[in-house]
Amino acid sequence: MVSSRLLFLSGGLASAAVLDPRQATTASGETTASATEPWYYQTTPELFAGPTTTGLIAPFLAQTNPAPWGAEASFVPNAPLETNLPIQGNTNNQSIFQLHGQLSSYFPNPIGFGSNEYPLPPGANISTVHLLHRHGARYPTGTSSVASFGSKIQNITANGTAKWTGDLGFLNNWKYNLGAEILVARGRQELFDSGVLFYYNYGALYNTSTKIIARTTTQDRMLKSAEYFMAGFFGLEWTQNASLVPIIEQNNFNITLAGYMNCNNSNNYLSTGGNNASVIWENIYLADATKRLKALAGGYNWTVADSYNAQTLCPYEHVAFGYSQWCDLFTYEEWQGFEYSIDLQFNGNNGFGSPTGRAVGIGYVEELYARLQGHLPDVPPGTTQINTTMVASTATFPLNQTLYFDFSHDTNIFSIITAFGLKQFGQPLGPTGPPANRQLIVWEIIHTPQPLKAIRPTSPNATASDFYANGTATTYIHLSISQRTVPLYKSYPQCEERDDGWCELSTVLEIWSGLLDQAEYDYSCNGKYPAAAPGNITNGVPISKRDLGRRFGSGLEFYESSDRWVL
Repeated sequence: MVSSRLLFLSGGLASAAVLDPRQATTASGETTASATEPWYYQTTPELFAGPTTTGLIAPFLAQTNPAPWGAEASFVPNAPLETNLPIQGNTNNQSIFQLHGQLSSYFPNPIGFGSNEYPLPPGANISTVHLLHRHGARYPTGTSSVASFGSKIQNITANGTAKWTGDLGFLNNWKYNLGAEILVARGRQELFDSGVLFYYNYGALYNTSTKIIARTTTQDRMLKSAEYFMAGFFGLEWTQNASLVPIIEQNNFNITLAGYMNCNNSNNYLSTGGNNASVIWENIYLADATKRLKALAGGYNWTVADSYNAQTLCPYEHVAFGYSQWCDLFTYEEWQGFEYSIDLQFNGNNGFGSPTGRAVGIGYVEELYARLQGHLPDVPPGTTQINTTMVASTATFPLNQTLYFDFSHDTNIFSIITAFGLKQFGQPLGPTGPPANRQLIVWEIIHTPQPLKAIRPTSPNATASDFYANGTATTYIHLSISQRTVPLYKSYPQCEERDDGWCELSTVLEIWSGLLDQAEYDYSCNGKYPAAAPGNITNGVPISKRDLGRRFGSGLEFYESSDRWVL
C-alpha cells in the first residue's frame, strides 16, 4: 500500500498572487532575539538583509504543467536513508523500502490507478485546492508490540538468556533506542518537502491579502507535521500567512481528522478483523523465516510473532537512524508478504473490511460535501463525529479560501476513502495470500468552457475544438492520490467512463448526498453486533441484521481482539 496524501481541488477562475511571507516573528510567534541577547544573535527582524525583491508571479504548475508525471518518467526523491541493501531474491533491483506500507517514506505511486495523466486542456482553470495530508515518518506507538519486542530482546541479551549467532549476531550488542509517537527527522523533511512541492503546484492560488485557516490535531506529530508543511509552502514566517487550528484529539472528543476517537466500536475487538487476518497470513509467509531465525536464537524460542516484530523494526529504525540491521534478515518475497499484511490490517481495521470503516471517515466527507456547496456542515446530531463547535463559524471553518489544508492520520485517511465509497480500493483481501492486481492506496475540481470529450486528443497539433464537445461551461472533479489520477467511474458508475478519470462535479455531489445514510454511523460505532470473520465485511459497515441469518445461519463467528498493534 502506498503512503497516502489526499488532495481536493475545487475549480473556478482564481486570481494569481505573489507570495511574500516575510514577517518579524518565528513560527511560534516570538522574536528570535531577546532583550538580553547581543544584536548579532538577532535573525528577525533582519537588520542587514540586502536586496529582498520577490518574484513577479507565484508558480502554478498544476495549471501550467505540459508534462505531468506519467508511466514513462522516473522520479527518485532526495533521501538521506541507506537503501542499498543486498536482499536475497531481489532479482530486479527493486527497493524493499517501498514495501513497508504506511511505514514507508513517502514516494509517488509508481504504477497509477488506470487513468491517463494529462495536463489541463486549453481554457480550463483551477481555483481552489482542498488538501488532506497525513503526518510524516515517526517513532512507533509506545504501547505497540514492536516496542515491547525491542525491550524484550534487549533484556534477554542482558540476562544472558540467549546467545545470538549468525545473522542475529548483531543482537549481542543491540539496544532498543527508538522513541515513541513523535516525528523523526525524515518525517520532518517529508512534510517540508511536500509543502515546497505544493507551493510549486498551487502557489499562485494564495491571496496575499488574506490569512488562511488550516486545521490539524493536537497530537504532537500531527501539529508538527502541519507546521513543517506550512514552512515548506510559505517559509519559516508562515504564521503571517496562516492560522493553524489544532482540534483536540482525545477519546470521546468529536474530531473528523481522527474520527475513531468518538467511535467506540472502532476501538474494540469488533474492528480488529484486519489484525486477525494478518496473523493468519503471517503464519504462512513467515514460516521459513521463523525457522531460519529460531536456529540462530541460541535457545530462545523464536516465534512467528517475533519474526513479524523484527520485520516491523526495520522501517522504524530505518527512518529513525538511516539504516537498520533488521532489514536484510528477510527475503524480497518475505517483504512482499509484509506489505500484504499491512494491506490486510488497513482493509480490515479501517477500510471496506471493517464494520466502522465508513463511520470513522464520514465526518470529513460531510465537511467537504458542505464546503463544496458553499455552506457550513449541517448534519443531524449523532450521525457523524463532526465537531459542531469548530464548524459552526467561518472563523474556524472558512468557506471563502482558495487554499484549504487539513492534516490527518493514515488510518483515518483510509477510512475517509472508504466513506467516500471509492470501491476500487475495497477489493476483498483473503488472509491466505494476495489476489492479483490488488489496489490499496488528491481531488481537483476544474472548470472548462464546454463539456470535455471523454477521450482526450493526443496529437501535439490538437486545438481547443478537438478537446471539447458542444455545450455550456462544465465543472469536473479530478481525484489524485499519491500524485496519480484515480478513475472515478470505477467507483461511481454514474460517472462517464473517461480516459482522464474525471467526473462532472454535479454527478459526484449527487452521489455524496447519500453517503451519510450509507455510513450507518450510530449503529456502526455504538451498536451491538457480532464480530465477523475476516473477509465477511466488504462495504465498511456492519453486516445488517437482515443479512445475519442469511450469511451465517445460526452459527455466528466471533473473533476476539488481537493484542498486537503495530501501526
